[in-house]
Amino acid sequence: MSIMLPSRRNNHDAWIPDLFNDFFDNTWMERSNCTAPAINVLETEKAYELELAAPGMTKEDFNVSLDSEGDLVIKMEKKSDVEHKEKGHFLRREFSYSKYQQTMLLPDDARRDEISATVENGVLKVNIPKVEPAKPADQHKVIEIR
Repeated sequence: MSIMLPSRRNNHDAWIPDLFNDFFDNTWMERSNCTAPAINVLETEKAYELELAAPGMTKEDFNVSLDSEGDLVIKMEKKSDVEHKEKGHFLRREFSYSKYQQTMLLPDDARRDEISATVENGVLKVNIPKVEPAKPADQHKVIEIR
């Protein structure tokens, strides 16, 4: 029986599931007062479309960038200063995110220089265009006879 480890950059079909499974299987990490947001990733013919659910967040709460290795880094921070003393005190509080960061390895066909992001109704949308595949050269060629 052989075990195959996911390739860091060469297999674009496996970049999301293995990475997300590793991240969300965080039983080895101490849990902070933070809940990981839900992430959807859709692959189309021309792009990868990532959606990150973050109810109550605005574009000012996000930072989306590429690190020195060209990987996508999403940071999110919302400081909740709302006091509820007049109503009582929280026995458990998981309703809001406090701080979150995720680094995602991008596939080889991602156009890193054209990535864009928007926030609408508490959902961060990141569009990662794909490099257009090279069109195969026309195989039909007339050879000149000299």
